[in-house]
Parts: sequence; C-alpha cells; structure tokens
Amino acid sequence: MAAKQPEGIFPYIGTNTWAEGLAEAVENTCAELELTPPPRSAVIEGLASALGETEIKKLVVRQRGKKILAPNVYRTVQAGEDRVLLLTCDVHGAGVVPWDLNDRTASFWTPPSTEAMARVTALVDAEVVRDKAKKTARQAEKERDARRRSAGDDTYAAAALAAAEEKFLASIEALTAAQRECDALLASLGKRRPRPVVRSAEEDGQPMAALMLAPQSHAVAVHMQRYAVKNLRDAGRGRGYDLVESLVAAGQLSRGMCVLQQWQIETPGTETSKLWRMVAVTANNRALARLDIFGLQVEHLVTGMPQSLFPLPKETSDPSLLLLNQRDILKRVSWHLNEERSKEDVDPERPAYRAAKITSVPTEVVIGCSNPAYLEHLLRALNVNDHLRGIQPYDEDARFIALFATLVDAYARERLLGPALVDTFPQARAADHLDLEGVRAALTANGPLGPLSPLLPLDEEISPVTLRDIAVRSITALVFPDLPPARPRTGRRQVRDTGRYWPVVRGALQEPAWSQAGAKTAEARTRLWSAAVAQLYMQRANILSAQGLFSVLETKEGAQQDPRSLKELFLGAEAGDPTAWAALVRRLVPNLIHAPEPMITPGQGSEASQQRKGERRGPSNAVAALTMAYRKETSNVSRELLLAFAQAVLEHPDAEKAPEAPDGTNPVCYGERTWSDNARSLIVPGMVLAPDTKGQPTPFVADKAWFDELFPPEWGRPASAGSSGGTATTGQRTTTWETSASDATTYVAADLPEDPREQLLALRRELAARIVLTEGGYERAIQGAEALLADFETARRLRLELSETPLPADQRIEWMEKLSKARDAATTSAETLRQVETLILQL
Repeated sequence: MAAKQPEGIFPYIGTNTWAEGLAEAVENTCAELELTPPPRSAVIEGLASALGETEIKKLVVRQRGKKILAPNVYRTVQAGEDRVLLLTCDVHGAGVVPWDLNDRTASFWTPPSTEAMARVTALVDAEVVRDKAKKTARQAEKERDARRRSAGDDTYAAAALAAAEEKFLASIEALTAAQRECDALLASLGKRRPRPVVRSAEEDGQPMAALMLAPQSHAVAVHMQRYAVKNLRDAGRGRGYDLVESLVAAGQLSRGMCVLQQWQIETPGTETSKLWRMVAVTANNRALARLDIFGLQVEHLVTGMPQSLFPLPKETSDPSLLLLNQRDILKRVSWHLNEERSKEDVDPERPAYRAAKITSVPTEVVIGCSNPAYLEHLLRALNVNDHLRGIQPYDEDARFIALFATLVDAYARERLLGPALVDTFPQARAADHLDLEGVRAALTANGPLGPLSPLLPLDEEISPVTLRDIAVRSITALVFPDLPPARPRTGRRQVRDTGRYWPVVRGALQEPAWSQAGAKTAEARTRLWSAAVAQLYMQRANILSAQGLFSVLETKEGAQQDPRSLKELFLGAEAGDPTAWAALVRRLVPNLIHAPEPMITPGQGSEASQQRKGERRGPSNAVAALTMAYRKETSNVSRELLLAFAQAVLEHPDAEKAPEAPDGTNPVCYGERTWSDNARSLIVPGMVLAPDTKGQPTPFVADKAWFDELFPPEWGRPASAGSSGGTATTGQRTTTWETSASDATTYVAADLPEDPREQLLALRRELAARIVLTEGGYERAIQGAEALLADFETARRLRLELSETPLPADQRIEWMEKLSKARDAATTSAETLRQVETLILQL
C-alpha cells in the first residue's frame, strides 16, 4: 500500500501467498472427502480476499507434507442424498453480498427469459434518457425563471423570455415522452424484473461447488442489484426491531451461510470482468445491514467501487476509476476506518465506531459438495427451511411459493414426482424419459419449461403455450392429487384409502387428517396453487384472484382434470362438445388472472377505485359465466368469438410486441373509451384485442369491463327453485331465465327441438372439427397397433433366444379373440368412413 497501515480492529486482508495456500488446502481436503471443490480462482478471489491474515493462518495446517484444512474448521452436512462441506471462518464484515435469490423476495421476480432481459436492457437505456431529460428540464426551468426576473422591457428581453418559455415547454414534453417510455417498459415487465439465471460454475467442462451468473452489462448489473436490494429492504420492513441498530449494539451472534458466486460484467471497449464474491445464502438481511453500517452500496462489491470513495494518502482521486479487486476494496475500507479510530476526536455515529462489533463475522462457506449440478437447488431449500422456521413475518406470496417448493421436494424425496406426473398425463409422448431435476426447476420457475415436453401428447406441438399448460396442470395435480375411488358402503366403519400422493401433501403442508379437510383447507390450498401458478407469468396478479376456484370436494378428492390436450379441446369445442369448452375454460383461468388487463380479479376489497373496471364478482362466477356462454350463443356472443378469445388469451403471455388495431392505429382498452388520453392505460405486450362475433380482432383491448359486459354475472349464478321467468331459444338449447326474489337473473337449460335450418348451419360449422378429431383417433389407434406389433416381435425373439416355453393355449386364444374383435371393429369403421365420404359428396 502507499502508506503504512494504521493499527486497528478492522482486519487487513491476507497476502496472495496465503490465498494460494488456502486454495490448496481446500482442494486437498475435498479430495480426501471425495467431494468436488469450488474453482481455484473462486477460493483465491472470492473467499481468501475477504479473510484477515491471522484468520487464514488459523484455517490451514500441514499434514504429511501437504496443506489441508484444520479438522476443527470444517464440517460435512448431509442434505438428503447429497453432502456439502462447510468452512467455518470469520470474514470481513463488509465482505459478503446479499443473495438476489432470497426466497423472501421470490414474489418480486418474474421467470427468466431472453425477452424479459431485453426489456430490462431497454428500460436501463430509457432511464438514462429520462434522467437526461430531467436535467434538461431543470436547466430550462432555471433559465426561464432567470429571464422572468431580469429587468428590462425591450424587445430583446421579451424575445429571450419567449424563447426560454418555448425551450422549457419542449423539455417538459420530451420528459413526459421519456417517462411514458419507462412506464411502458415497466408495465410490460409487470413492474418486476426477471430472476437472475444462476448455474453451477465449470472448470475444464466439469461443474464445481460454486455458482455463476450469465454475462450482463455494467449498467444492467447495477440496475438488477439495486432492484434486489430494494426488494430485500421491503421484505424486511415487517421486522419488529431495527436490525442495523441491533448489529451496532450487539454484533452478529449467529452464523450465516455463504456460497461463492461469479459475476460476469461486460464493459464497452474492454474485456468481460469475472468477479468472484461470497453471497449470503442465509442471513441476507444481516449482510445488507452490515454494508449499510460500513457505508457501502451492494453494487460497489459487485460491479466495482469508485476509487474516490476510499482514496489512500498521496493518491489522486479519480471518480471514474472503479476498483474490481475485492482484496483492494476491503483493505481500503479497513485502512480508512482504522485511521478514523486513531484520531483524537470521537464521533460515535461514524462507521468506524458503529461497525466496531462487526469488523468480522462468523460465517459458514460452501467449499465442496458431492453433486455440484444440484447445488443451487440445495441452497434454495436450505434458505426456505431457515425462513419457514423463523419468526420474522413472511410475505404471503413468498411464503406460499416457498411452501410449494417444499411440496415438490417432498414428492421428489419420496420418489413420487415422476409417477404423479405420469398418472396425470396418460397420453404423454415420453413420460419415462423425464429429467426430474429439470422438471422440478421448471415447476418452481427456476428454469425453462423445456423439460416438461415429454409430457405432451405426440400430436401436440411443443410451444410456450403448450408447455405452460402442462406446467399449470402439473402444479394442479401436485397440489390437488386425485384419490382412488371410494369403496362401496357396507354399513361398517371403513378407512378411506387416500392413495400414494395425498399423504405427501399432508406431510409437506402440515394439514389435518383427510376427514377434517374443510373450507379453510380448501382456501389455503387454493392460495398455494395460485402463488405457484403465478410464478409462470411475467404479469403477476393478486393470488386472491383464484379464491373459490377449488371446492372442498376437489381438495379432498382431487382436481379430476380433463386429460385431453389443448388441441383436442379446441377441436372438441369447435365440434360442439360443451365438456371440451368447459375444460378449456379451466385451462384459461390462470391467463385470465395474470394479464396486463386481468379479467378475473379478487371479488372483494381491492377494487374500490372510482375508475374500477367491471363489476365486483367472485372468480368462480366469472368462470361459470364464460362456461355458460358456449351454450347460450346470444347475438353478441358467438362460438367464433369464444374460440378466438380463448386462442388469444392462451398466447398473450408470449407476446413480444404491443397489439395494433386492424387499421394500424393504437388500440384503447374497452372500458377506457371515454377516458382522456392521459388517463388511459399504456398499451403493452400481452394485451389481447377483443374479437367480434366473427372472431376477427377489433380496435379495443379486452379488459374486465368488456368481459363483464359480454359475460354478465347473471350467467354464472345457479338457478333458484320455485321461481318463474321468460324463455329464449339459442342454437341447440332453449335457455329459461328465472328471476328470484333477490332480483338475480339465473338460468335452467332444457333440450327442445330446434329449427332445421339452424341445425344444418351448426352441423356444417362443426363437422370439419369432428373429422379432424376422428382422424386423430385413427392415428392414435394405428400408433398403438404398431407399438403392439413391435412388442410382440420382441417377445417372440426373446422367447426363442432364451428357449422359454410358449404361453398356455387358453391365454393365446383369449388374446386372439380380443384382437379379432378389434380387427372386425376396424373393418366396420372403415366401411362407415366410406359411407361418410359418399355423404360428403351429397352435401
């Protein structure tokens, strides 16, 4: 260093030689325990650069000519089938960074995606433009005010004032445009940011016991780090005491856990900086509070600390110079604080005195594991368990997300995650080839949805829409598992068989016995389902929007999902099958909730605004009304409108651009047609254009006002007995409206003969979809026959190779009789299809 180090309580970081020795000791110890260590550079740059000189000497001993860790400074922890090696040491109080992936802030992040990160980059650029516009507007305002105060009434002064006024108005207009651009990008992100993508660090192509982030620009890294810190502060506001003052008064009394993580910072014109730091897996709030006490920002450790913040004597201050080496940063911090304490004047409010009890803090650092590829998930689970057992208030969304992660882990631990999904998707193309680790990450929104593709049927296209549908159905199956059918009653006491899956749910969620499940259990389980599903969407609505969608019966007996794929449901709905439409509506519910303009919202409390859109109604009423609309088919609701609306709603989360009206103009929300331009909502990607009765898009964005007008609450209310009303004929059915004493309009459907012309029109509209459904059924039958032939060929070959005895004659005869019946049915159906071909010519 440029000057002699002053004596003091704040530790100075050890030399690079000691760091090399620590890295060697870690590698040798991991080799003895048959564990994978972190990369050598991670130990030198991330761990040793935050340890004092005497601390490193205490950790390393020499045994049989090689350096290893002292036996009393490490311990091995068994986590399920995996082992983790933890090093116990005292690190510099400012040497740990809060972890972005803290489970208490899970609800503040959206699923990671390339499109979302591109929007974040655009938002960072837009904020730079906005800040410049603010500065220009302030300067223009000062210039205008100066002109107003200046003396003189000559022509030149008036012209100068007019020019200053015009410049000020132009700057305000530019600032307004820049602010609207920022607001639009924030709205397109759901006012959140995509969760940072973390993976295991690699060395020579092998995963190691450390983590690394994807490369990101300096500006984006600072933006994301500030956002993470803001979320962590917001999540900690419910604490019943001041954490900063507690650390100042008593220091840190318990250990936290850290892991080594690498940031890859891209700076224009220079090579990518790869910075290793320790991040707090547990005790995130304490790590942030310590940095506050030291007077440091988190981004100072992550992206570089300005040299002018802690300059050394006889050193020229350069605000543009960023210090990236953690050893240099912490040495400067210790030098300044020790220098400050050596002065005669004592100011107890300065960091040198407030940080006296956190100069170094006890920490456990992950320095080895048996399964590095699984390290991130293991650390998440430890973080969840640490918080769920704590006393700090937990945000409801984050708590349910953590509980769902615990539930998925419970299925995996019992080796029932794969079987549960196989039972849910009987038509899966390759359920036996599931990557369960990838599936677990996908369901908890910690990874892409690609690993769910083996659960899709063969005739279903792999796309974001179908994968998200599979994810929602998987979450539903895990939260509301189906129970085996109840046995016939015999008059004696019977114990209900709850199957393999419900005990997993009960154990993970700590629910009462199956017989005691009631409305409170259904409500809690529905909120859990809603929070888990919300993680799949960039636009995340209130989890109470799903309240009431699952009944007590579904909580006890299971969700009983329709096994058909989206393609089959659309074809069935087009072919006139009301059960297909009802199942499709259930699939639409999450998309109707989590949208820029949600059409299903909480039925109480949160919609008290004067400009509230739509009527206040429960979610189950909205679902029932949308289901009933398929049967009613009024003058303004056609089947083409319903199918077009369903298709658009399913695709809206994947939209990359804001919708445009058919005539190329900017659309407006249906409920905001009479609002002023400044009061209207910004049109952002994910909004859906309302279709007309022919299924064509209109210039209006579908919102709750449009939804409530087209599907009124009366359609979703059950019929009341003992009342009378009028009737109206609609397509295949005649619907009878009945008005109860409470003036609520209800319906009762009854089958009646219909007009032949309408029947012909309906059949012509539906027959095309029915042909496609029949074609799909035959394709599956052909595939089944080919698979059966291949299996019998394999069985015959193996019998000959092993010289096994043939099957008994009665079993062979039974199988041949069954196949003969199937072949006769196929022959008959082929003749039926020929008759259909003849009828097509007659149409």
